[in-house]
Amino acid sequence: MATLLFVHHTPSPSMQAMFEAVLAGAKHPDIEGVDVVRRPALGATAADVLAADGYLLGTPANLGSMSGALKHFFDTVYYPCLDSTRGRPFGAYVHGNNDTAGTARQLASITTGLGWTQVAGPVLLTGEPDKAALEALQELGATVAATLMA
Repeated sequence: MATLLFVHHTPSPSMQAMFEAVLAGAKHPDIEGVDVVRRPALGATAADVLAADGYLLGTPANLGSMSGALKHFFDTVYYPCLDSTRGRPFGAYVHGNNDTAGTARQLASITTGLGWTQVAGPVLLTGEPDKAALEALQELGATVAATLMA
């Protein structure tokens, strides 16, 4: 069975709604043979990353930057996972009150450095998640999970 590691920082109601939508997509009944493992960003380890076959990442945009929790995750796992996880698929979502561009650039830079393969465009959202955003988030989760189906 493939493992999809879902690393997230979910400090607000908007982020919780986004997390739940991505999770629902990743665990869609049509997706078989994929175990979705959820870890808060401050609790995810290099062992979690090495054991996974793909990744979902979720973060708020704080002052133009990813959350400190997700940054800590990357600081912790980057070098231990650098050579062993190249080519693995990932997808990401970002929520900001005003802007998500800086966070999107950071995620792109770090995941490019890791050599991960983005299999779905990031879902970047400002304001409250509406129906269209929640559907896009479900599709994000489903797309990444579907890439891991045998």
